[in-house]
Amino acid sequence: MVEKLSGLERRVDLTVSVADIEKEVQAQLKRVARTAKVQGFRPGKAPLSVIERSHGPSVRYDVINTQIGKSLDKVIQDANLRVAGTPSLEPKVEGAEDGVMAFSATFEVYPDIQLPDLSSLKITRNTVEVGEAEVQKTLDILRRQRTVFKPAADRAAQSGDRVTLDFTGTIDGVAFEGGSAQDFPFVLGQGRMLPEFEAAATGLKAGETKTFPLAFPEDYGSPAVAGKQAEFTITVKEVAEPELPELDADFARALGQAEGDVDALLADVRANVEREAQARAKNRTKASVMDALAAACDFDLPKALVDNEIANRTAAAREELKQRGLPNADSIPIPEDTFRAEAERRVRLGLLVAELIKSADLKARPEQVRARIEEFAKSYEQPAQVVAYYLSDRQRRAEIESLVLEDNLVEHVLASAQVTDEAVDFDTLMGAR
Repeated sequence: MVEKLSGLERRVDLTVSVADIEKEVQAQLKRVARTAKVQGFRPGKAPLSVIERSHGPSVRYDVINTQIGKSLDKVIQDANLRVAGTPSLEPKVEGAEDGVMAFSATFEVYPDIQLPDLSSLKITRNTVEVGEAEVQKTLDILRRQRTVFKPAADRAAQSGDRVTLDFTGTIDGVAFEGGSAQDFPFVLGQGRMLPEFEAAATGLKAGETKTFPLAFPEDYGSPAVAGKQAEFTITVKEVAEPELPELDADFARALGQAEGDVDALLADVRANVEREAQARAKNRTKASVMDALAAACDFDLPKALVDNEIANRTAAAREELKQRGLPNADSIPIPEDTFRAEAERRVRLGLLVAELIKSADLKARPEQVRARIEEFAKSYEQPAQVVAYYLSDRQRRAEIESLVLEDNLVEHVLASAQVTDEAVDFDTLMGAR
């Protein structure tokens, strides 16, 4: 009998025969004895009593777990339950009959999900236009990424210039770690340095020196100086002004156009910009679909799945902190509730999307998968090799299949929902603003 505790939690009582356990234990010990190497005996010749002492506890433990597992599986199958997470087992002493071992198994089940009425969902479908201005903005970015700096003699530093300088910082008259450097270059206006530092360097010429106060923000990356008042002295070594490359054959070759064909480069840039913009607009539409689905359903979530998702997000956060160089990333306290809302949303959407896919019998068709791989491969220099790699690697192909399945789900929802088309500004979509 399956007992309902609260929410999705269930409990069942299990029994296993002591005689059956001992029968299986003895059978396994005999098999072990045939090849067991025991000190003082030839291989396979140790008495069963010796094997019992050396191997009995572990064999018995395994047999009991196996028998309990079979008993639990039968209960779950007979009751047609979908178990979420790993059941918790507790031995029962009171009320147990002679000759049996009794246990209680507590576990969670997946919720029964009532799918929302898709026609009631309100979805925003994003669109974007890519014209000459958008292509030119991208070309300008590509040119700025390849800026060459040339010394500007007798000119004061201004925004966009690269300044090379020596600096020394003190707090209460004492130098501090990381507070000084020589021949340190940075570009004014890029926000790499604190605003007071950039403001002090702006307007200086090569050879000029300046001393100024600087207040470190409370949330500054180095706890040793965060929130403290410092004094810096800088001496400018060089002011160099930016020079953008011309849009010519050399520039085209630098971007991978072997023949130096500027028109071909422009066509490639346009195709790449359109592909990226459409992909981002599509992702915004997908997000709108997922938001609408998440808001339309409310059902109990298996705690085991939520806890597992929290653990995954916490591990990812620690790994990111490691990449940033935080020395105590593995031990820094991260409250469990930090990721709870996100974890609950992800679990809810995962269960709901799976149910929708099953209900609508959605599949990722082979031709869709190949088309998605080919589209993805266009951004590489040798697309054919990328396509072959994905088609030959099962795990990579499965990743693409998952994306295609999500696309099919989005299209399925859009076909029934109340959809409003909304044009998105190109700069907003691409993150330039």
